[in-house]
Amino acid sequence: MSVISRASLGRSLWQGSAVAAVVGLLAAPGFAQQQTPPAAPMVQPLPPVAPVVPPPTISAAQAAQLTQLLADAGFAQGLRHDGAAAPQMGGNEAVVRAALDYARAVHSGRLDTSDFQADWGLRPAAYDPIPAFADAVKRDRIAAWFRSLPPPYAGYDGLQKGLANYRKIEAAGGWSTLPAGPDLAVGSTGARVTALRKRLAVEDSDVATTGATFDAELKEAVVRAQRRYGLNPTGLVSTQTLAALNVPAGDRVRQIMANMERWRWLPAELPAKRIQVNIAAAVLTVFEGDAPIASMKAVTGRPGNETPMLQSRIHSIVLNPPWNVPAGIAAKELFPKGAAYLAANNYKIIGTGAGRRIQQQPGPKSALGLYKFDFDNPYAVYLHDTPAQAKFASFNRLDSHGCVRLEKPGPLAELLLRNDPAWQPDAIEAAKDKGKTLRVQLQPQDQVHVYLLYWTAFASANGQMNFRGDPYGWDKTLAAKIERRSAITAVAAR
Repeated sequence: MSVISRASLGRSLWQGSAVAAVVGLLAAPGFAQQQTPPAAPMVQPLPPVAPVVPPPTISAAQAAQLTQLLADAGFAQGLRHDGAAAPQMGGNEAVVRAALDYARAVHSGRLDTSDFQADWGLRPAAYDPIPAFADAVKRDRIAAWFRSLPPPYAGYDGLQKGLANYRKIEAAGGWSTLPAGPDLAVGSTGARVTALRKRLAVEDSDVATTGATFDAELKEAVVRAQRRYGLNPTGLVSTQTLAALNVPAGDRVRQIMANMERWRWLPAELPAKRIQVNIAAAVLTVFEGDAPIASMKAVTGRPGNETPMLQSRIHSIVLNPPWNVPAGIAAKELFPKGAAYLAANNYKIIGTGAGRRIQQQPGPKSALGLYKFDFDNPYAVYLHDTPAQAKFASFNRLDSHGCVRLEKPGPLAELLLRNDPAWQPDAIEAAKDKGKTLRVQLQPQDQVHVYLLYWTAFASANGQMNFRGDPYGWDKTLAAKIERRSAITAVAAR
């Protein structure tokens, strides 16, 4: 899924005659042409904005109109899971409070600043709905104002439609848990095959619900499901596929709610120059305007070493980077292996006593490979190359200490340096081959926004919902925070 605004940004990202060749390398075999949801810039929290105008006084007709608009809006926008918890309002002032609360929640997020985890480094901009609301009241255009509040992106619209569909599925009883047992494949028969058919048919209308034989058509249905869930599309129903199919419908609703909330942390317009990483899917995508032009596989943080969500700007590329090993990794993983191991893998101990640290020297054994892409952030993470290529062949690529490893960093470096006459591909190769560490500053106009996002639910172009695993448990945590904050503000708005 591309990052497409309802109003196209319409700006070009990459310039120069060498772009087509570099993008061709990025799109060559070995690069995952996966559809990924968009990236969101981080906006540091700002102090509350003092209202420019006081809340307006509304007429009885406008109060009735707002009451009707608000009746199911929070439910439809994923601000609460329980459809029976519609806000109760007892007068015009209460209606205005409820409208302003809803506007803040659906426009820039339901969470309070205190609800954000430290590694959720994305923040919505401060937003005061009163001026636009007062203008809408004055001109009697409340319905238009109401429609303008949600994020202006097709991706958000797709999630909202998916939310409605999965709410219906949940209300109808969801789906039955598929029992454990031997792997199911073409030729399998029995009650578990029938149960599999019924389960797949809930999300895929092309699946026949009757029949106890696993045939070729059922295999294709399994492949479709595996693609929707980001699994290896083998057509074999084994442990991972069974686990994905057995996630309750209510959990899928909450997963959609969580991803809708992250959309609200985006500004109204994304910069044209951007690179995004979907942490959960472990995929990097390069965007030109509002269309992805190439993507590559990545390796992101394993649970316990989470890659944080953040926004920054790539300002330089380090060729032949050394690795300054974080103290925790050095103490737990490297010092216990002894001096012989460290020497054999080109590690150097710097300092003595309690202040000693480890640095891996540049070279083919360096954990950072030959390229490091630097951007300012408080988490000390970055994008980098790696000599360990085997993990890129896996569908589960959450295996780093928090930084993001790239499958093909060389073409990306060429793309970022395309407009610098001193750093054309031959010059990059020559500097890299010398083996010495060199930092190449990107020209200001070539510095590109980078976003590390956690997207686990998104709709494809045909409206089909796609899900990824929630390896960090952030979806459930966020959905619970949304519901708790909605309950608090509902009471306050009365």
